Amino acid sequence: MKAIMKVAPGVGNIELRDIPEPAPGPGQVKIRVRAAGLCGTDLHIYKDEFRSWPPVVLGHEVAGEIVEVGEGVEGVTPGMRVTTETYFSYCGKCRYCRAGQINLCPERRSIGSAVNGGFTTHLIVPARNIHALPENVDFQAGALTEPLACVVHATLTTPTVTPGDVAVIAGPGAIGLLTLQVAKAAGATAVVLGTDADERRLALAQALGADHVVNVQREDPLPLLRDLTEGGQGADVVYECAGAGAAAQQLLTLVRRRGRYVQIGLFGKPVAWDLDQLVYKELTATGSNASTPSSWLRALELMRTGKVHTAPLITHVFPITEWEAGFATFEDRSGVKTLFVPV
Repeated sequence: MKAIMKVAPGVGNIELRDIPEPAPGPGQVKIRVRAAGLCGTDLHIYKDEFRSWPPVVLGHEVAGEIVEVGEGVEGVTPGMRVTTETYFSYCGKCRYCRAGQINLCPERRSIGSAVNGGFTTHLIVPARNIHALPENVDFQAGALTEPLACVVHATLTTPTVTPGDVAVIAGPGAIGLLTLQVAKAAGATAVVLGTDADERRLALAQALGADHVVNVQREDPLPLLRDLTEGGQGADVVYECAGAGAAAQQLLTLVRRRGRYVQIGLFGKPVAWDLDQLVYKELTATGSNASTPSSWLRALELMRTGKVHTAPLITHVFPITEWEAGFATFEDRSGVKTLFVPV
C-alpha cells in the first residue's frame, strides 16, 4: 500500500513509498482509512521542527471503518465507522497517566510521528482508542474530530471560557475556526482576527458564527474590544491559534486585567513575548498539549448535536499520491483544511 512517509531526520525527507499492509495484534484494530487531515504538526515534521521517529507514515487526523480486530478485542466490530485517538502507547505509571493526563506522559508515542499514521490505506491502533462516528458525521468531517478534541481540551478541559465572555481568537485557520465554534457554543461573544492573507478565512469565520472579524493589517481591534466590554477593559479570554509571534504579542494588549491568555498554536521556534504583561495585568496564561480521552467524548457530542461543524472547513481533498500539492495548500494558505484519501 502507498504511504506518505518521513523517511529520515532533517528538513524535508518526505516520500511516497510502498509498504506492506499491516495486521492487528492482540488488543488492536485495523482501520481502512477513508480520510486523513493534514495538520500543522505534519508541516512541523516536514521542517524538522517537531520530533518524529522516521521512517514513519505521517497523519494523525483519521476517520475510516474497522476491517479487522485482533485477539481479545471486544465492543469493536468490522464495518464500524470510526475515528481514533492518537496515542499508540504511554507508560501508564507516571503521575500524568495516573491522573488521566496521558497527553503529558514523557513516554507517550503517537501515530503519525512515532508510529505509522493515517496517510495510507490501512492503519493499526489500540482498540481502546476507537470512537464511533455519529450518524450525521461523514468520514471527511469525522477526520477533523482530532483537532476539535484538541480545541475542546484547550477551552473546556481547563475551563477558559464562560457564558457572557468576550473571546478573541487570533488565526482563522482550522484550529481558530474550531475554537470560534466552541467559544460560541459556550456562550461567548467571539471576535476573530486575521490578516490580508486570511480574507476568505475571515469570511468563513463570519459564516460560522463569529460576532466580529477584524483584519489587523487594516484595522486596530482595540477600539472594538473597548466597545464590546464593560468599561472598555478588553477581552476576557484570548486564544492564539496562528502560531505567530506578532499575534501572541498583540493579544497581550487586547486581554483585560486578570484575563486569560491561551496558547493553542505551535510556533515551531522561540518567539518574543512581553512577559511583563502577565505581571502588570495579573493574567492567567495556559497552554494546551494535544487532547485527552474526555475531550474526544465532548468533541463528538458537539459534532453530533450540530453545535460545531467541521465539514465547512474542508477546502481541498487530494489522493495521497499528490501529497506535495496538498502540503502546498498549507504553506501558501490557499485553503483552510486539506484532506488526503488513499488510492
